[in-house]
Amino acid sequence: MTPNEDRRFPAALAAAMAVRLDCIGEDGVDFEPFGAFLTADETTDWWRSWTGNRELNGDGFRVFGQDGTGGSVAFWLIRPGQALVEQPVVFLGSEGETGVVARNLGAFLWLLADGFGPWEAATACDPEPDWVAHPNRELTTIAEQFAPDHRAPATAVIEQATREFPDFDDSIMALCR
Repeated sequence: MTPNEDRRFPAALAAAMAVRLDCIGEDGVDFEPFGAFLTADETTDWWRSWTGNRELNGDGFRVFGQDGTGGSVAFWLIRPGQALVEQPVVFLGSEGETGVVARNLGAFLWLLADGFGPWEAATACDPEPDWVAHPNRELTTIAEQFAPDHRAPATAVIEQATREFPDFDDSIMALCR
């Protein structure tokens, strides 16, 4: 990413993030979207800070949100030659949590529609004791409009992403200092 690259979200992501902004603090999902992708410099600063590795740059990510503790949500640019919307969505938490939460934007839309956020997806194997997902009708409408062929419950979205990228955590941790 260059500093002057277009930082606007794809239409499907922009629509979903507008709904998420209206839900903050009301639905039990700990996810705060940004209004645009972080700049290249901001992404590099974040990535170096997260890993403690000053030799890295943030070119492999497009960060578009965070949780309440500062954990970040991003597209992970791991599929060469494929569009941004076909890249997996990942969560890198403030306490070292990691997870591929959706295989692509379409799957991520259905994750949100089913009442999960990135943190909830990344920690689904060890959820908060009282947390319950609350599906969102507005986000379901957006997922139906932009990704009808990706329809799946959140548990399937998480399982598919985890199965496709089983070594994500090890790969990320290997970069940490």
